Amino acid sequence: MVLSVLATLPGCKSVGEYVWVDDLPPAPKQVETDYVIAVGDVISVRVWNQEAMSSPRTRVRSDGKISLPFLNDVEAAGVAPTVLAKRLQARLKEFIVNPVVTVALEDRRLLSVPVLGEVTRKGTYELDSSAGVLQALAAAGGMTEYAHPDRIFVLRPNASVENAPALRIRFDYDALTRASGRGPAFRLQAGDVVVVE
Repeated sequence: MVLSVLATLPGCKSVGEYVWVDDLPPAPKQVETDYVIAVGDVISVRVWNQEAMSSPRTRVRSDGKISLPFLNDVEAAGVAPTVLAKRLQARLKEFIVNPVVTVALEDRRLLSVPVLGEVTRKGTYELDSSAGVLQALAAAGGMTEYAHPDRIFVLRPNASVENAPALRIRFDYDALTRASGRGPAFRLQAGDVVVVE
């Protein structure tokens, strides 16, 4: 459906194929589920009445594990905090009677987003996982005087089709700053690249 929209857009030749953010098919409603711990998250593990076994702030390593007293390396990525707490309680039973474990998310992993083109400081920026296009532009110091305010693109890898070109999603700066249309609610994802022409 998106490809048919791309093919029918007038004036695409000057900036290449793209789809306006307002013309994207609506994303399916996501069912509220427990947060899943991911690599880069910071979590706290508290064992009730056992400070020596607790770990107030620990980052999930690139291998998906955390290190805890008595248990050494424990797989943490890919499960909800409540599931991890139950697993830790089961493993701690060999050390204490009826352990009570609480796992809490302290800081979410950051999203690494390259911002290129007509911006003050090109580079890759670490943004909050709920960041949008305006936050990426702000991190890069804003647009240069040569930037076209209606030629802001997000290049998004097409995960549904193997070897497919990235989807170019176009934004208008005025619409973003006025909070009109779907642009302000658009959220960046891992693999996205922001390009200002």
